[in-house]
Amino acid sequence: MYNNNLKFALSSTRKFYVIGGIGVDHLEQLICGEEFDLKTRKWREIPNMFPRAEGAARRSTTEAPPLVAVVNNSLYLADYALLEVRRYDKGKNSWVTIGRLPEGASSMNGWGLVFRACGDRLIVIGGPTCYGVGAIDINACVPGERAVQWNLLARRQSGTFVYNCVVMGC
Repeated sequence: MYNNNLKFALSSTRKFYVIGGIGVDHLEQLICGEEFDLKTRKWREIPNMFPRAEGAARRSTTEAPPLVAVVNNSLYLADYALLEVRRYDKGKNSWVTIGRLPEGASSMNGWGLVFRACGDRLIVIGGPTCYGVGAIDINACVPGERAVQWNLLARRQSGTFVYNCVVMGC
């Protein structure tokens, strides 16, 4: 797998997952994933781990990298096209929709939306921005067996769009 634009998520089982990236032809995003076991130091490819956009034959290279996070040894994905949050079922190699992204969360092909783990919470940073007028919201939820319930932690008026920012620490 050639991956120049990858995202990975570390789990408490001492494994991490690499999802997505750009194929060698640079024409489409990869849909496979890989699991690396830190104990055995071996890779395992997971076919079709990164879901395709609804109705799409392949993902566009203009889309943002996968928005993934690990909370309590569960892997989560923010599907910015459908505004859904999904949890990865490792046994079935499938994604289960567990709820919606926060009200007002929007992006441009995934750019402008941050999806991260912070302790036992999922954090979404982003919000509605239209041509220089808008706000950036910080929302959090504690994922579990119930549908996700987002809490607005903060809102900041902003005249600029958030592109591919990095969030460190909690």
